[in-house]
Amino acid sequence: MVLDFDAVIRGGTVVTSGGVARTDIGIRDGRIAALAVGLTAERVIDAGGLLVLPGGVDTHVHLDQPGTGPSEMSDDFDTGTASAAAGGTTTIVSFAWQPRGGSLKETVEDYHRRAAKARIDYSFHLTITDPTPKVLEEELPPLVESGCRSVKVFMTYDGVGLNDAQLIETLAASRKAGALVCVHAEHHGLIEYLSKRLVAAGLTAPKYHPWAKPALVEREAIGRIAAIAEMLDVPIQIFHVSCPETAAEVARFRAQGLKIWAETCPQYLAFTAEDLDRPGFEGAKFIFGPPARSASDTEGLWHYLRDGTLGIISSDHSPMNFDSPRGKKVAGEDASFDQVPNGIPGLAARLPIAFHEGVVKGRIDLETFVDLVATRPARLFGLAPRKGAIAIGADADLVLWDPDATQVLTLAGQHHGGDYTPYEGREVRGRVVSTYLRGEAVFANGRVIGPPGEGRFLARGPYPEIAPRGVFPIPFNPVDGTLVV
Repeated sequence: MVLDFDAVIRGGTVVTSGGVARTDIGIRDGRIAALAVGLTAERVIDAGGLLVLPGGVDTHVHLDQPGTGPSEMSDDFDTGTASAAAGGTTTIVSFAWQPRGGSLKETVEDYHRRAAKARIDYSFHLTITDPTPKVLEEELPPLVESGCRSVKVFMTYDGVGLNDAQLIETLAASRKAGALVCVHAEHHGLIEYLSKRLVAAGLTAPKYHPWAKPALVEREAIGRIAAIAEMLDVPIQIFHVSCPETAAEVARFRAQGLKIWAETCPQYLAFTAEDLDRPGFEGAKFIFGPPARSASDTEGLWHYLRDGTLGIISSDHSPMNFDSPRGKKVAGEDASFDQVPNGIPGLAARLPIAFHEGVVKGRIDLETFVDLVATRPARLFGLAPRKGAIAIGADADLVLWDPDATQVLTLAGQHHGGDYTPYEGREVRGRVVSTYLRGEAVFANGRVIGPPGEGRFLARGPYPEIAPRGVFPIPFNPVDGTLVV
């Protein structure tokens, strides 16, 4: 078939969340213009023997984020999006992080400047750490209307966590503005108490980090935020679910009809608490929150990934250098676990880990893999149908994937700005051959070739998935102050 295409990807096996097929892809003006066998163009990209996947969509990424103390992130939008491209991700949603006492509006303006270096497309979550009336009533609505259609709140961490009264006000304001609320759900008071008691008992090594954050602190917080969301009729997304015990809580509320979604991350599928029990300070490389759990917990997460309770695998890319006084060693190598900054890098490792642990090991099929890393995150966060799918009219964000190639994950292969990867030396099957953003290669032959500044901000308008249900536990809408007929 001869049509006027800028390029054709020929001979590959196309994988979408709806099926697998042998077809060519015709690209015109940065979008998919045709799906058929026998397409031709002057520029032909040979995908013979490879899978063709939609570009990954990672909806939980920390880039160029000011620290809440002396620590700092090791990736800006240049290095972070380079890592994304190397890992087959073509769209990210990063956090515009309001400093306590600062303006949310000014924060977003600053992040637009920071993100000008992005090599792939991006959008923002609005992280609210100080929900003053000005922020919620004057700043939030126009920011949501401008396309930042998700809000992030923390239930823990000094300086960023909100108390219950602040959570209620923030969720109510988000409902009025038409935003999805994303939640870091852990019980702050219990974590503080357990941490102090463990340190007082001399149990300070990194391996005790999971003891200070057992599953019940996550379970309780999910129950509490779900109750608030139910009372106010606010759709919510639970970030980084770490074990089946807490996924079961999400499933219970979903069965009751609540609009509550959840994700997990590669670190909960690849690591266990035993990884923190390493000589010296090495275990600090695996400190993230919520923490790694047991091998049986890891296996249990796959059940909830298969049944849809956990609909997204995101990276929660929170990069910090290891060997640095501004990173993991901010309090020294003898610091207790509660003084070590939480977070690990993971943008480039997301697809390889999810593919190896999921598809290669027979836990999920190819279609579910694509759904978890691209299609469903795009749909939930208002990026579909332009992103996350291989369909006519969608952006030509595509990944050529070799399902049979074995690779050893290394720091150099992550292409990020930090000095370590927790996945160092891990062998996986499945490898990105090349990544295309709107039809142009941004990664190929082991090199990031997409220049800084090619990424575009994706404004997200209203969409049905996150519309409130209009259902309240009492015949009164407390957000609008009206009776429910």
